[in-house]
Amino acid sequence: MSADLHSAKRRSLLRAGGLSVAFVMMATPKAAVAMMSAHRQPGDAAAAAADGAPAFAPNAFVRIDTSGAIRLVMPMVEMGQSIYTGSSMLLAEELDVGLDQIQIEHAPPNEELYGMKLLRGQITGGSTSTRSTFAELRQAGAVARALLVSAAASQWKVAPDTCEVERGVITHRPSGRSLRYAQVAAAAGKLPDPGDVKLKQPSDFRLIGKPMARLDSSDKVLGLTKFGIDVSVPGMRIATVKACPTRGGTLVRVDDRKTRAVHGVIDVLRIDNAVAVVAQHFWAAKRGMELLDITWNHGINANLNTKQLRAGLADSQANGKAIVGREVGSKPQGDLVQATYQMPMLAHATMEPLNATVHVTPERCEIWAGTQVPTRAVAAAAKLTGLPVDKVILHPQYLGGGFGRRLETDYIEQAVAFAKLAPYPLKIIWTREEDIRHDIVRPMYHDVISAVVDAQGKPVWFGDRICSGTVLGRWAPAAMRKDGLDRDAVESAADLPYAVPNLKVEWVRHDMPPGLVVGWWRGVGALHNLFVVESFFDELAHRAKADPVAWRKALLRHNPRSTAVLDLAAARMGWGTPLPPRVGRGVALGEPFGSKVCAMVEVEVSPQGDVRLRRAVVAVDCGVPVNTGSIEAQVQGGLLFGLSAALYNEVTIEHGAVQQSNFNDYRMIRMNETPNVEVHIVHSSEAPGGIGEVGTAIAAPALANAIFAATGVRLRELPIRREQLAQKGGAA
Repeated sequence: MSADLHSAKRRSLLRAGGLSVAFVMMATPKAAVAMMSAHRQPGDAAAAAADGAPAFAPNAFVRIDTSGAIRLVMPMVEMGQSIYTGSSMLLAEELDVGLDQIQIEHAPPNEELYGMKLLRGQITGGSTSTRSTFAELRQAGAVARALLVSAAASQWKVAPDTCEVERGVITHRPSGRSLRYAQVAAAAGKLPDPGDVKLKQPSDFRLIGKPMARLDSSDKVLGLTKFGIDVSVPGMRIATVKACPTRGGTLVRVDDRKTRAVHGVIDVLRIDNAVAVVAQHFWAAKRGMELLDITWNHGINANLNTKQLRAGLADSQANGKAIVGREVGSKPQGDLVQATYQMPMLAHATMEPLNATVHVTPERCEIWAGTQVPTRAVAAAAKLTGLPVDKVILHPQYLGGGFGRRLETDYIEQAVAFAKLAPYPLKIIWTREEDIRHDIVRPMYHDVISAVVDAQGKPVWFGDRICSGTVLGRWAPAAMRKDGLDRDAVESAADLPYAVPNLKVEWVRHDMPPGLVVGWWRGVGALHNLFVVESFFDELAHRAKADPVAWRKALLRHNPRSTAVLDLAAARMGWGTPLPPRVGRGVALGEPFGSKVCAMVEVEVSPQGDVRLRRAVVAVDCGVPVNTGSIEAQVQGGLLFGLSAALYNEVTIEHGAVQQSNFNDYRMIRMNETPNVEVHIVHSSEAPGGIGEVGTAIAAPALANAIFAATGVRLRELPIRREQLAQKGGAA
């Protein structure tokens, strides 16, 4: 694919799926506008010098040392999504080296060199990593290759186009001469930027589109990968923390006499709303924390509960001022169908609990942490310490899961606040209980969704009045639409894949009480809206006594890509073949994050209401597939993550505190409950779409629709309640 073709297709993608990236557009300062480029930038020389002054550094991403090492400086962080492997494939493809020849290193915090153009910041999130860098990293490899080949050709006094490259060896076949990249690296580094470079055609790809093994798998299996929780620095002490359980509460008093008697405990530190117990090792810190006698001021949220939150949300939905997200045509007279849907708050529950290691001195602040927002973390630490930004040094670490939680910097800010009180490097580790009870939760939602249907039961008007809090309004308020719309709140509702001639999608902002902060959760707005829209469209299909797949297909007559994934999933599932009693299949279709996806789930529901997942099939068109192995893994993992949330997960509040604490009461799907998940990838020449959140976003409606097919029970609220499904009739 040519660079021009890619750019045109990317513009088309942004028009079609721009809502999927709007939620992370940050308002960057004028002096820090993101400038990621495959070509030389003003800050490249300083970055290369700080990176060991390699012989060849043609841009911010490529480093070739005289030893022969080829390094990729990764602008994104790795949190299990396999972006390090996919990005290495993009670079290696155009650089004409093997994937095994690429070494990966974390990029330092630097908006100018590593800011994502789609996100306008150095941010990993929103399923944008491949979309943001598909062209740039390929161009970075092609620029480097052009310079290296030119250096060799100049040495041989031949035309560059008479040279070939294989695994980093440049060969001039007419004369039989060859040179390794390392041998011409220094000379290539002195050449001027080549300007526009030609990228490979898809027919010439050797790596892109293949199922490649992850570069980090072996180290993870062997326990060699260092996550934030594994950091060890000289003189370090370890602490665990406890913050006021009531959101917005503060610390009053601590009796630490019993704690200080615990062998290994070193100190007890206090900040305005939390306590840290410092010890020689984690278990001494944890034991000491259990013995603290703490008095809290529970503050204004002392009597807050989930029932009140839901009532407030419902009242705002009914009576609040709505902002129109999108309106087409007008609402005709006719048969009106209406339903109310609700979704709960959710915790992230990443495998690696939150942690950060910090050393604060009068001259500098050094941080070791996994974060999705390195420059934000540095800015927050600089503000807390009063140090200049260039005196805050962040050492990025692998993330043991992100899911949006590490788009926040609260855990790093807390660690910095405690580290300011200690003369030694301090590693703060949250317990699982602290991690869940003090999560920055996914918002609650309350929708009234409706349609006017014609005589055949097809919608001629679609309406959705959504009410929720806003993450964007807090996280990046400048990215809100000028009229106050949070575009993430209406994604996958305002931009339906179906041909509905008239629609009105609106949003009512309902801010949570002070102290109860909401944040991004894997799937973001699409997760909520796909559950509501695809469940409701399934209602319309059954109301029309139509097959749900055929009914959807009739509404996709001008949408060939979504029709293709629907047909593919139906064929692979064997849609329409007979099933036993209380077994059902459900379908859900969507276009989240610039991709097209169809999920089908087959379930069995016992007379007691237990749901058994029998099988799942997902067809996905994510544009040009980079690593098909990673795509399959991401869709499988994402689907199971979404199914787990739909089956079991919610965060509830009582007396201002989160009631859930660990996997016993915020449980995950277990190995014996996991169905076989088939993933079928459509090979496409379209610009890449996102993939990391697609499976999660489409899971819940496919499951709920399958349960309806098995039991006749329409689920309009999550998580699924076993008692709702018990002793119901057969298939609908």
